[in-house]
Amino acid sequence: MKEPSRQLLWERRSQTPLLLLAVAFAVAYAVPIVAPDARAQVHRACAYVEWVVWGAFAVDYLVRLALAADRRHFVRTHWLDLAAVVLPLVQPLRLLRLVATLMLVGRRARMAPQIQLTTYVAGAVVGLLMFGSLAVLSVERDAPDGNIKNLGDAVWWSFTTMTTVGYGDHSPTTGLGRVLAVGLMLSGIALLGVVTANIAAWFISRFERDDRADMLQLAAIRELQDEVRALRGEVARLGGTAAAAPGAGAGPVAAVTGPAAVPVADPPNAPAQREVTSPTP
Repeated sequence: MKEPSRQLLWERRSQTPLLLLAVAFAVAYAVPIVAPDARAQVHRACAYVEWVVWGAFAVDYLVRLALAADRRHFVRTHWLDLAAVVLPLVQPLRLLRLVATLMLVGRRARMAPQIQLTTYVAGAVVGLLMFGSLAVLSVERDAPDGNIKNLGDAVWWSFTTMTTVGYGDHSPTTGLGRVLAVGLMLSGIALLGVVTANIAAWFISRFERDDRADMLQLAAIRELQDEVRALRGEVARLGGTAAAAPGAGAGPVAAVTGPAAVPVADPPNAPAQREVTSPTP
C-alpha cells in the first residue's frame, strides 16, 4: 500500500486546528459589524484574532507549498489560498476555508457521492450567506441612501440575492455593495445548478439501478425458460424411446397369428365329405 505524502499528512493533521481558526476568524470578523457600538477593547481583540488567524493560514500555505511535489501545480490549484494570504484586504474570503475543510473531510469519509456533494453545497451556502450578509452590512450601513441597516436586512437581502429572487425591498446602493451583489448572484446560480444536477444524478442512478435489477431478473427468467424447454425435450425423448420398445417385440407374433392362421369355412355348394369305411365281412 502506498504511503501518503508528507503534504497529505500535514493536511490531515492541520485540518481540525484550521477549522477552529476559521470559526474564530468568522466570529472576530462578525462581532465588529454586528455590534459596532462595542467597546474599543472588543474591536481591538477581534483585530488581533484576525491577524493571528491570517498568520496561521499563511504558515499553513507556506508549509504545504514546501511539502508539495510540484510547487507550480500547487500554486495554480490553490490560488484562492494564495490570494487570501498575500492580500490581507480579502481576508473575508477566509470564510471559504470552512467549505475547503468540509471537502477535505468529505474526501476521506465513506459517503455516497451525492451526500458528499450535498455537504459541500450546504457548507458553501452557509459560508457565502454569512460572508455576503456581513460584508454588505459593513458597506451599506453608513451609506446615505442605503436601506440595509441591520443584520436581519442583510441576511434577507443575501438570501433573496443568492436564490435569484430579488424582491427589491432591500438593495445595495454603493459600488462595492453592488459588486458583492454580483458575486452572490453568480454564486447562487452556480449553487442552484449544482443542486439541480445533484438531484437529477440521484434520480438517474436510482433508475439505472432499477433497470439493472429488472435486466437481471429477466435474464434469470429466460434462463429458467431455457431449462424448462430442455427438460421437456428430454422427457419427450425418453417417452418416445419407451413407447417404441413394445412395438418392436410384437412383430413376429403378428406374423404367426395373422390372417393366415384364421380358419376358412367351406363354400355352401361344396359336397359334403363322407368318411369311407370298408364293409364288415
